[in-house]
Amino acid sequence: MKKNAPTRQTILRKLYSPVLSDVLDSLGYRRQAMRPFVRPLDEDLVLFGRARTGAYSPVYHVPSGRKPYALEMELIDSLRANEVAVLACGGPTDRIAPWGELLTTAAKLHKAAGCVTDGLVRDVRRIREMRFPVFHGGIGPLDSKGRGEMIARDVPVECGGVHVEPGDWLFGDIDGLVVIPQAIAERTFAEALAKVDAEDTVRKELLKGKSLAEVFEKHGVL
Repeated sequence: MKKNAPTRQTILRKLYSPVLSDVLDSLGYRRQAMRPFVRPLDEDLVLFGRARTGAYSPVYHVPSGRKPYALEMELIDSLRANEVAVLACGGPTDRIAPWGELLTTAAKLHKAAGCVTDGLVRDVRRIREMRFPVFHGGIGPLDSKGRGEMIARDVPVECGGVHVEPGDWLFGDIDGLVVIPQAIAERTFAEALAKVDAEDTVRKELLKGKSLAEVFEKHGVL
């Protein structure tokens, strides 16, 4: 983002997924919130970063003569600071679990910002201990080997019902996860911060006893 754009710290401190979703709606992007089954593994953590994508396909055997997890390892080993691994498994699914403790360990050492998948995650206790933001489509003990295989990385994907391009921004918290297309990211963040300020004003007036109708007529915010 540009030099005068809000800092990462400001965005993490002031913004939340509903206000970003509202701004995206107002800009004509009404399908940017992932489906409700995609939930945070730890509701106290906030995820914010740029997408690095992986596309998965179901498989029904363990292929011979080919190194397993090849593209997964390439993707995780190439993660940079504040990037988010976005693993699209066509979820909801009960068989593809692309994320666990060891990938979390590697991603955290690269200073990645988190993982988002509409597949399953496992090793939940250890991931929570690491305080690494993960959004998932379910929890289960299965290994992905012989059940799902990454077939491409750093390509456009659909994850949790939302189209995600490499480099798009993701913001997730207890309310859910939204995808901010990189082409409108600066405008989205600026308008969201302005909306937060307006909501703060409305809240103060409500606490003083003004009615919802009065404050909405005055500020157009609800």
